[in-house]
Amino acid sequence: MFTKLFALLAVLASSLAAQTPVAIKAVPVSGHVHMITGQGGNIGVSVGDDGVFMIDDQYAPLSARINKVIKGLSEKPIRFVLNTHWHADHTGGNENFGKTGAVIVAHANTRKRMSTEQFLKAFNRRVPASPKAALPVVTFTKSVTFHWNGDELNVFHVEHAHTDGDVVIHFKQANVFHMGDCYFSDRYPFIDTSSGDTLAGVVACADRVLALANQKTKIIPGHGPLSTRSQLKEWRDMLEAVHQQVHALKKAGKSVDEVIAAKPTKDFDEKWNGGRNADGWVSNIYGAVKKK
Repeated sequence: MFTKLFALLAVLASSLAAQTPVAIKAVPVSGHVHMITGQGGNIGVSVGDDGVFMIDDQYAPLSARINKVIKGLSEKPIRFVLNTHWHADHTGGNENFGKTGAVIVAHANTRKRMSTEQFLKAFNRRVPASPKAALPVVTFTKSVTFHWNGDELNVFHVEHAHTDGDVVIHFKQANVFHMGDCYFSDRYPFIDTSSGDTLAGVVACADRVLALANQKTKIIPGHGPLSTRSQLKEWRDMLEAVHQQVHALKKAGKSVDEVIAAKPTKDFDEKWNGGRNADGWVSNIYGAVKKK
Protein backbone atom coordinates (compact mmCIF):
# COMPACT_ATOMS: atom_id res chain seq x y z
CA MET A 1 0.00 0.00 0.00
CA PHE A 2 1.16 3.52 -0.87
CA THR A 3 0.66 4.98 2.60
CA LYS A 4 2.26 2.04 4.39
CA LEU A 5 5.37 2.35 2.26
CA PHE A 6 5.45 6.11 2.72
CA ALA A 7 5.03 5.71 6.47
CA LEU A 8 7.84 3.19 6.71
CA LEU A 9 10.16 5.48 4.80
CA ALA A 10 9.20 8.43 6.99
CA VAL A 11 9.95 6.52 10.18
CA LEU A 12 13.29 5.13 9.00
CA ALA A 13 14.69 7.91 6.84
CA SER A 14 16.28 10.03 9.56
CA SER A 15 18.18 7.13 11.12
CA LEU A 16 19.16 5.77 7.72
CA ALA A 17 20.59 9.16 6.80
CA ALA A 18 23.16 8.72 9.54
CA GLN A 19 24.01 5.13 8.59
CA THR A 20 24.01 5.00 4.78
CA PRO A 21 25.75 7.03 2.09
CA VAL A 22 23.52 9.83 0.84
CA ALA A 23 24.54 11.77 -2.25
CA ILE A 24 24.09 15.47 -1.54
CA LYS A 25 24.18 17.36 -4.84
CA ALA A 26 23.76 20.99 -5.89
CA VAL A 27 21.77 21.55 -9.09
CA PRO A 28 22.03 24.98 -10.76
CA VAL A 29 18.57 26.48 -11.27
CA SER A 30 18.85 30.10 -12.39
CA GLY A 31 21.39 32.78 -11.55
CA HIS A 32 21.95 32.85 -7.79
CA VAL A 33 19.43 30.05 -7.10
CA HIS A 34 20.39 26.38 -6.68
CA MET A 35 18.53 23.21 -5.67
CA ILE A 36 20.17 20.73 -3.31
CA THR A 37 19.03 17.11 -3.40
CA GLY A 38 19.74 14.42 -0.85
CA GLN A 39 17.34 12.55 1.43
CA GLY A 40 14.13 14.37 2.22
CA GLY A 41 12.65 17.49 0.70
CA ASN A 42 14.54 19.40 -1.97
CA ILE A 43 16.46 22.37 -0.58
CA GLY A 44 16.50 25.76 -2.27
CA VAL A 45 19.54 28.03 -1.86
CA SER A 46 20.16 31.64 -2.85
CA VAL A 47 23.83 32.68 -2.79
CA GLY A 48 25.35 36.13 -3.21
CA ASP A 49 26.86 39.14 -1.48
CA ASP A 50 24.16 39.24 1.21
CA GLY A 51 24.85 35.68 2.33
CA VAL A 52 23.06 32.36 1.95
CA PHE A 53 19.28 32.09 2.05
CA MET A 54 18.18 28.47 2.53
CA ILE A 55 14.76 26.88 2.01
CA ASP A 56 14.25 23.70 4.08
CA ASP A 57 17.08 21.57 5.48
CA GLN A 58 16.19 17.84 5.29
CA TYR A 59 17.27 15.59 8.21
CA ALA A 60 19.60 16.48 11.09
CA PRO A 61 22.20 13.71 10.37
CA LEU A 62 22.77 15.29 6.93
CA SER A 63 23.43 18.84 8.11
CA ALA A 64 27.23 18.69 7.96
CA ARG A 65 27.19 17.25 4.44
CA ILE A 66 24.58 19.75 3.29
CA ASN A 67 26.66 22.57 4.75
CA LYS A 68 29.74 21.30 2.89
CA VAL A 69 27.86 21.42 -0.42
CA ILE A 70 26.64 24.94 0.34
CA LYS A 71 30.21 26.02 1.14
CA GLY A 72 31.07 24.88 -2.37
CA LEU A 73 28.60 27.47 -3.65
CA SER A 74 29.45 30.31 -1.27
CA GLU A 75 31.76 31.04 1.66
CA LYS A 76 29.16 33.46 3.03
CA PRO A 77 27.24 32.41 6.16
CA ILE A 78 23.75 30.91 6.09
CA ARG A 79 21.69 33.86 7.26
CA PHE A 80 18.13 32.52 6.92
CA VAL A 81 16.44 29.10 6.86
CA LEU A 82 12.85 29.25 5.63
CA ASN A 83 10.66 26.17 6.23
CA THR A 84 7.98 25.44 3.63
CA HIS A 85 6.01 23.40 6.23
CA TRP A 86 6.51 21.41 9.43
CA HIS A 87 7.32 17.84 8.30
CA ALA A 88 10.64 16.47 9.55
CA ASP A 89 12.14 15.79 6.13
CA HIS A 90 12.05 19.58 5.61
CA THR A 91 12.81 20.84 9.13
CA GLY A 92 15.06 18.17 10.65
CA GLY A 93 18.19 20.31 10.30
CA ASN A 94 16.68 23.42 11.89
CA GLU A 95 18.40 23.00 15.22
CA ASN A 96 21.82 22.46 13.65
CA PHE A 97 21.61 25.42 11.29
CA GLY A 98 19.99 27.61 13.94
CA LYS A 99 22.95 26.99 16.24
CA THR A 100 25.28 28.35 13.54
CA GLY A 101 23.40 31.64 13.57
CA ALA A 102 20.76 31.19 10.87
CA VAL A 103 17.39 32.84 11.55
CA ILE A 104 14.60 30.28 11.10
CA VAL A 105 11.43 31.58 9.44
CA ALA A 106 8.08 29.86 8.77
CA HIS A 107 4.33 30.28 8.67
CA ALA A 108 2.73 30.63 12.10
CA ASN A 109 0.97 27.27 11.75
CA THR A 110 4.29 25.55 11.09
CA ARG A 111 5.69 26.79 14.39
CA LYS A 112 2.48 25.75 16.18
CA ARG A 113 2.71 22.20 14.87
CA MET A 114 6.43 21.91 15.56
CA SER A 115 5.86 23.18 19.12
CA THR A 116 3.52 20.34 20.12
CA GLU A 117 3.15 16.61 19.54
CA GLN A 118 1.38 15.83 16.28
CA PHE A 119 -0.53 12.81 15.06
CA LEU A 120 -0.27 11.80 11.41
CA LYS A 121 -3.52 9.95 10.81
CA ALA A 122 -2.46 8.47 7.46
CA PHE A 123 0.51 6.76 9.14
CA ASN A 124 -1.09 6.18 12.56
CA ARG A 125 2.03 7.77 14.03
CA ARG A 126 2.71 10.37 16.69
CA VAL A 127 5.42 12.94 16.02
CA PRO A 128 7.03 14.49 19.11
CA ALA A 129 7.42 18.24 19.48
CA SER A 130 10.64 19.70 18.10
CA PRO A 131 13.26 21.03 20.52
CA LYS A 132 13.08 24.76 21.22
CA ALA A 133 16.25 25.44 19.22
CA ALA A 134 14.58 24.00 16.09
CA LEU A 135 11.53 26.25 16.20
CA PRO A 136 11.06 29.16 13.80
CA VAL A 137 11.82 32.47 15.54
CA VAL A 138 10.13 34.63 12.88
CA THR A 139 6.61 33.75 11.73
CA PHE A 140 3.97 35.29 9.49
CA THR A 141 0.39 34.48 8.48
CA LYS A 142 -0.17 35.62 4.88
CA SER A 143 3.04 36.71 3.18
CA VAL A 144 6.49 38.16 3.69
CA THR A 145 9.08 39.59 1.28
CA PHE A 146 12.87 39.29 1.45
CA HIS A 147 15.12 41.62 -0.54
CA TRP A 148 18.15 39.39 -0.87
CA ASN A 149 21.10 38.85 -3.19
CA GLY A 150 19.73 41.31 -5.72
CA ASP A 151 16.36 39.58 -5.89
CA GLU A 152 12.90 39.98 -4.42
CA LEU A 153 11.68 36.82 -2.68
CA ASN A 154 7.93 36.84 -2.27
CA VAL A 155 6.80 34.18 0.20
CA PHE A 156 3.08 33.48 0.37
CA HIS A 157 0.85 31.11 2.32
CA VAL A 158 -1.41 28.64 0.50
CA GLU A 159 -4.35 27.24 2.44
CA HIS A 160 -5.59 23.65 2.82
CA ALA A 161 -2.95 22.10 0.58
CA HIS A 162 -0.24 19.69 1.80
CA THR A 163 -0.47 21.00 5.40
CA ASP A 164 -2.03 24.06 7.01
CA GLY A 165 1.29 25.95 7.06
CA ASP A 166 2.48 25.61 3.47
CA VAL A 167 4.32 28.48 1.81
CA VAL A 168 5.55 29.02 -1.74
CA ILE A 169 8.63 31.12 -2.49
CA HIS A 170 8.85 33.19 -5.66
CA PHE A 171 12.27 34.49 -6.71
CA LYS A 172 11.00 37.28 -8.96
CA GLN A 173 14.20 38.26 -10.75
CA ALA A 174 15.50 34.70 -11.06
CA ASN A 175 12.04 33.53 -12.24
CA VAL A 176 12.07 30.55 -9.89
CA PHE A 177 9.51 29.04 -7.51
CA HIS A 178 10.07 26.68 -4.61
CA MET A 179 6.74 24.96 -3.92
CA GLY A 180 7.66 22.69 -1.04
CA ASP A 181 5.42 19.63 -0.83
CA CYS A 182 2.59 21.37 -2.64
CA TYR A 183 4.32 19.85 -5.67
CA PHE A 184 5.75 16.32 -6.11
CA SER A 185 7.07 16.53 -9.67
CA ASP A 186 7.36 12.80 -10.39
CA ARG A 187 4.66 11.16 -8.31
CA TYR A 188 1.30 11.43 -6.58
CA PRO A 189 1.47 13.83 -3.61
CA PHE A 190 0.92 12.98 0.04
CA ILE A 191 -1.71 15.17 1.69
CA ASP A 192 -1.66 15.53 5.46
CA THR A 193 -5.37 15.17 6.17
CA SER A 194 -4.64 15.41 9.89
CA SER A 195 -4.37 19.15 9.26
CA GLY A 196 -7.75 19.24 7.47
CA ASP A 197 -6.12 19.75 4.11
CA THR A 198 -7.55 18.97 0.70
CA LEU A 199 -6.70 17.83 -2.79
CA ALA A 200 -8.53 20.89 -4.08
CA GLY A 201 -6.12 23.03 -2.08
CA VAL A 202 -3.14 21.43 -3.82
CA VAL A 203 -4.74 22.13 -7.21
CA ALA A 204 -5.44 25.72 -6.16
CA CYS A 205 -1.80 26.16 -5.16
CA ALA A 206 -0.66 24.92 -8.56
CA ASP A 207 -3.10 27.32 -10.23
CA ARG A 208 -1.67 30.23 -8.27
CA VAL A 209 1.88 29.42 -9.35
CA LEU A 210 0.84 28.78 -12.96
CA ALA A 211 -0.76 32.23 -13.09
CA LEU A 212 2.56 33.82 -12.11
CA ALA A 213 4.86 31.58 -14.15
CA ASN A 214 5.91 31.66 -17.80
CA GLN A 215 7.63 29.27 -20.18
CA LYS A 216 11.07 30.21 -18.82
CA THR A 217 10.13 29.65 -15.16
CA LYS A 218 11.97 27.00 -13.17
CA ILE A 219 10.10 25.22 -10.36
CA ILE A 220 11.73 23.46 -7.41
CA PRO A 221 9.36 20.77 -6.12
CA GLY A 222 9.31 19.39 -2.60
CA HIS A 223 10.24 16.02 -4.09
CA GLY A 224 11.33 15.04 -7.58
CA PRO A 225 13.42 16.69 -10.28
CA LEU A 226 13.53 20.37 -11.20
CA SER A 227 10.52 21.28 -13.33
CA THR A 228 9.02 23.70 -15.80
CA ARG A 229 5.64 25.39 -16.00
CA SER A 230 4.35 22.88 -18.54
CA GLN A 231 5.34 19.97 -16.29
CA LEU A 232 3.53 21.54 -13.34
CA LYS A 233 0.48 22.07 -15.54
CA GLU A 234 0.42 18.40 -16.57
CA TRP A 235 0.68 17.31 -12.90
CA ARG A 236 -2.04 19.78 -11.89
CA ASP A 237 -4.42 18.56 -14.62
CA MET A 238 -3.88 14.96 -13.49
CA LEU A 239 -4.80 15.91 -9.93
CA GLU A 240 -7.90 17.79 -11.08
CA ALA A 241 -9.09 14.80 -13.11
CA VAL A 242 -8.63 12.45 -10.16
CA HIS A 243 -10.28 14.96 -7.83
CA GLN A 244 -13.37 15.17 -10.03
CA GLN A 245 -13.74 11.39 -10.16
CA VAL A 246 -13.27 10.85 -6.43
CA HIS A 247 -15.54 13.80 -5.62
CA ALA A 248 -18.35 12.38 -7.78
CA LEU A 249 -18.04 8.95 -6.19
CA LYS A 250 -17.88 10.34 -2.67
CA LYS A 251 -20.85 12.65 -3.29
CA ALA A 252 -22.79 9.58 -4.46
CA GLY A 253 -22.17 8.04 -1.05
CA LYS A 254 -19.46 5.58 -2.00
CA SER A 255 -17.25 4.29 0.80
CA VAL A 256 -13.49 4.45 0.65
CA ASP A 257 -13.34 0.78 -0.33
CA GLU A 258 -15.86 1.35 -3.12
CA VAL A 259 -13.89 4.34 -4.41
CA ILE A 260 -10.68 2.30 -4.37
CA ALA A 261 -12.45 -0.47 -6.31
CA ALA A 262 -13.54 2.07 -8.96
CA LYS A 263 -9.85 2.69 -9.81
CA PRO A 264 -10.11 6.49 -10.31
CA THR A 265 -6.36 6.76 -10.97
CA LYS A 266 -6.03 3.93 -13.52
CA ASP A 267 -5.30 6.30 -16.42
CA PHE A 268 -2.43 7.91 -14.51
CA ASP A 269 -0.81 5.15 -12.46
CA GLU A 270 1.83 4.14 -14.96
CA LYS A 271 3.33 7.65 -15.05
CA TRP A 272 2.68 9.02 -11.59
CA ASN A 273 2.82 5.94 -9.37
CA GLY A 274 5.62 4.01 -11.06
CA GLY A 275 3.31 1.18 -12.06
CA ARG A 276 2.60 0.31 -8.40
CA ASN A 277 -0.79 -0.28 -6.87
CA ALA A 278 -2.26 3.17 -6.16
CA ASP A 279 -4.94 2.01 -3.71
CA GLY A 280 -3.10 3.51 -0.76
CA TRP A 281 -2.95 6.93 -2.38
CA VAL A 282 -6.66 6.81 -3.21
CA SER A 283 -7.29 6.00 0.45
CA ASN A 284 -5.20 9.05 1.42
CA ILE A 285 -7.01 11.47 -0.88
CA TYR A 286 -10.48 10.05 -0.06
CA GLY A 287 -10.25 12.00 3.18
CA ALA A 288 -8.86 15.02 1.32
CA VAL A 289 -11.83 15.36 -1.06
CA LYS A 290 -14.89 17.16 0.26
CA LYS A 291 -18.39 15.85 -0.51
CA LYS A 292 -19.81 19.27 -1.39
